[in-house]
Amino acid sequence: MNVWRTKSIEQSIRDTEEPEHQLRKRLGPIDLTVFGVGVVIGTGIFVLTGEAAAVKAGPAVALSFVVAGIACALAALCYAEFASTVPVAGSAYTFSYASLGELIAWIIGWDLILELALGAATVAVGWSTYFADVMGQLGITVPDWAYGDGHNLVAAVIVLLLTGVICFGIKVSSTVNLVMVVIKVAVVLLVIIAGAFFIDTANWSPFIPPAGSPPAPGAEATPSLLQDLGMPSGTFGVAGIFTAAALVFFAFIGFDVVATAAEETRKPQRDMPIGIIASLAICTTLYVAVSLVVTGMVKYTDIKVDAPLAEAFRSVGQPAFATIISVGALFGLTTVMMILMLGQSRVFFAMSRDRLLPPVFSRVNQKTGTPVRTTLVTGTAVALMAALIPLSELAELVNIGTLFAFVLVAIGVLVLRRTRPDLPRAFRVPGVPVVPALAALASFYLMLNLPASTWVRFMVWMAVGIVVYFVYGARRSRLQTDPNYIREAEEASRPR
Repeated sequence: MNVWRTKSIEQSIRDTEEPEHQLRKRLGPIDLTVFGVGVVIGTGIFVLTGEAAAVKAGPAVALSFVVAGIACALAALCYAEFASTVPVAGSAYTFSYASLGELIAWIIGWDLILELALGAATVAVGWSTYFADVMGQLGITVPDWAYGDGHNLVAAVIVLLLTGVICFGIKVSSTVNLVMVVIKVAVVLLVIIAGAFFIDTANWSPFIPPAGSPPAPGAEATPSLLQDLGMPSGTFGVAGIFTAAALVFFAFIGFDVVATAAEETRKPQRDMPIGIIASLAICTTLYVAVSLVVTGMVKYTDIKVDAPLAEAFRSVGQPAFATIISVGALFGLTTVMMILMLGQSRVFFAMSRDRLLPPVFSRVNQKTGTPVRTTLVTGTAVALMAALIPLSELAELVNIGTLFAFVLVAIGVLVLRRTRPDLPRAFRVPGVPVVPALAALASFYLMLNLPASTWVRFMVWMAVGIVVYFVYGARRSRLQTDPNYIREAEEASRPR
């Protein structure tokens, strides 16, 4: 048994042409860009801006968004090269299988399953909070039996409704996403434009508060792993900018999910790089603008961490905007949930097609052209987590999981450039090996800025995954049991 065996690019592409595993190609560059914006702009822009400013960086949180955006951009270039070269469902899992070997591919696939499902469940819980708030402003009280700790039926219902939308096909999901993205981007632009009239530039002074400055009342900073290891405090000062970048990185999570739709894209070689890079550029610009507005409207020491934008408008006598922001957040979180679940189902589907997971889940519904079984399993699991499990302390697992995927994809680009220099690449990462190396280092540095407890939980999940791989996946893998696959893999591994 060779756990380092790789699956050739040619094998991966041929798999997409098998009738029982064939997804429909319906997406273009605009669809992919809207998918990216849909999944990236969510709770982060409405909540994390305030927390990062109040606890970590002050007005310099705008620079934190730039730092996080640059780290994501480096990784985005690597994703763009892989997604255009290997236009197959599965994102980082598929890329790792082609470059780093089956064991690494399994680990990253296992990681993505946790990241995307947990992320969707966490967002669903946040959605239910905004829903209850909007209903309350309309004079409607959500009953206790439907919304509360340990029995959040509101969150479960929205997850199941979105699961149904995804089952109807990729084009239906794309259309629903487009409508909601237009609404939420309009709300964000309204916040930026309206808020600009209430900016007091005195609130930006000092732009970078001195290290060790006290946080806003009611805000509490969680020490990072670097601080636990004796590094200088990441509260305010220049260090605070980078610590805040690790926090607001959560707001960027999702652009990599665009890569999971590569197999459903009409011209992936051209469109995947456009979708990934354009969505990241749009979202970074909006994030920086929102952070400057909120810290200009309210002194960072007075920011309300739980609802910074809404409270900022209330503080300047504009409570109506608070309702508009809540509605925008509701639409924003809806698209985030849907695309995270869509991405998770595609990773699940790809692993099942390779028989690392039960092959029964790799069947594509001939009517809708989607993997309905994996979608239903994903939706049910996310709904149960959102309804029954307190998720607040587990949310940072999504951060560390995504950053870990970025590290492996960046390394995979370097490995595949060396092992398959002859491979046609529609998009090439510039500045190899410097850019991929910087992408890996930047992502790893951001991982170190997360709490030690997050690292412990992540290691436990990875350990469980390795056990599952050796008990099930390693023995049933298509590269282990299919003679044709084994022969093709051996041929692909020979020096050219």
